[in-house]
Amino acid sequence: MVHSMTGFAVQNRDLGAVTLHLELRSVNSRYLDLTFRIADDLRQAEPALRERISARLTRGKVECRLNLQTNDAAPRSLAINGALIAQLAEAQAAVRERMPDARPLSVSDVLRWPGMLADDSLAFEQLQPAIAALIDAALDEFVATRRREGDKLADMIRERVVRMRELVATAAPRMPLIVAEYQDRLTVRLREAVAALDEDRIRQEVALYAQRIDVAEELTRLTTHLDEVERILKAGGSAGKRLDFLMQELNREANTLASKSPATDITGIAMEMKVLIEQVREQVQNIE
Repeated sequence: MVHSMTGFAVQNRDLGAVTLHLELRSVNSRYLDLTFRIADDLRQAEPALRERISARLTRGKVECRLNLQTNDAAPRSLAINGALIAQLAEAQAAVRERMPDARPLSVSDVLRWPGMLADDSLAFEQLQPAIAALIDAALDEFVATRRREGDKLADMIRERVVRMRELVATAAPRMPLIVAEYQDRLTVRLREAVAALDEDRIRQEVALYAQRIDVAEELTRLTTHLDEVERILKAGGSAGKRLDFLMQELNREANTLASKSPATDITGIAMEMKVLIEQVREQVQNIE
């Protein structure tokens, strides 16, 4: 299967007091370009996220967002640091023994003391397993969306390939007749233009020009390139760059077909092929 470079996925994990939120989105890019927008308290997760994403994707401009959302409805609890409050009591007693007039610590003073209150927030080490599971689930969803989009692109390309094959099949049997007709017309014109020219010279000139307008080789290469497009679509994987190269080759052959053919119907076939090739090329830019 081929994969589109356009995709989106979002995953959440409820951890009680907080919810982990991870979002992946991507657009076209020549290479794999990763951008991370991560909350400061989760910044340590970036290397692991980068490694996991790089293992699953090869192309696309990918943005990864990871943050913690507080669950306001979840019950919260506060714990007083007993050891610290005992130390403060001892320190206050020692101070007041030497300075009896010193103001005693108030409840608010004690509660505001650094390290006195501990809430139920999770340390990063506790969040790591949840983050790993979250990115794996998000990548599964993300790859699935890119695969579904890739299937649609592949179907569109196959339709255009079928039409291009029909055009080649229409042009191929016409070429011998077109070349023969053109040889006859050219022979007549040469005889009229140069009455003294001998028949051998006329035949040589006609044969030489017939070679120049013969597009059998271009039609064969078009068929070969179309075979390769279908083979790549069937093989799947990272196909975007190979398909883009083939569109360039197909366009080159269609240009040659248009420039060499002396018949308007063959020129029309070449122009229609160029339109189809351009339609495919635009979609190939979306394929990983």
